[in-house]
Amino acid sequence: MSVKPTYLVLIPSYNTGEILLSTVSEVLHYDTPVWVVIDGSTDNSAALLKPFLSQYPTQFQLVELPENKGKGAALFIAMQQAHTQGFSHILTMDADYQHPAHAIASFIAQSQQQPAAMILGKPIFAASAPALRVQGRKISNAWANLETLGWGIGDSLFGMRVYPLADLIAIMESTRWARRFDFEPEVAVRLAWRGVTVINLPTPVRYLAKEEGGVSQFQYLRDNLLLTWMHTRLFFGFLVRFPYLLLRKF
Repeated sequence: MSVKPTYLVLIPSYNTGEILLSTVSEVLHYDTPVWVVIDGSTDNSAALLKPFLSQYPTQFQLVELPENKGKGAALFIAMQQAHTQGFSHILTMDADYQHPAHAIASFIAQSQQQPAAMILGKPIFAASAPALRVQGRKISNAWANLETLGWGIGDSLFGMRVYPLADLIAIMESTRWARRFDFEPEVAVRLAWRGVTVINLPTPVRYLAKEEGGVSQFQYLRDNLLLTWMHTRLFFGFLVRFPYLLLRKF
């Protein structure tokens, strides 16, 4: 008899300020357990969430890391804890209010239909979305689909996703990379190499202006260099796996 999947919403946060409170407040309206990973933040944002510990004692948990480790590393620490507590899947979303909490139900419903698949959000951009961010991600998407022989990764960078936890932990344990901003594209490619089915779920994304409390840790030069190095590594990994990927495709 199959075991019913269990889901956890996992939100990594680094210096996201008061907008983190808005994000978590909306997510907690749903019944799914919610963990926020404070990745060495220095803005006192963790204190804003402390009241939730008593308001939602069985639903909400804070994971506080003493120093900044990077998005992927912070998630890896939390997902290992989640696995030991019996969760089978994690739904990741960003702390900066970009991802809609109302989409949580759709992501989980899709995953429940195909528990072995990864559910990748595919962003629906508003007209106000920064053109540099909208156009720039097309390069990473093209590389990701080359590196997987068109396995079907609709968007390699969007952070709202559901992962089968055992598969995700296995690939994180197999590499020392995917520990920072490179987490989303690298794990999508590596899960595809592992044979995990992709389901793309169109999802609205919002970009808040600074006046609205919007924050971003994205640094154009640093993070694009990181992505360039990542895709260089993955391309050579793709060449090694090419015969297997070709046989699998046909």
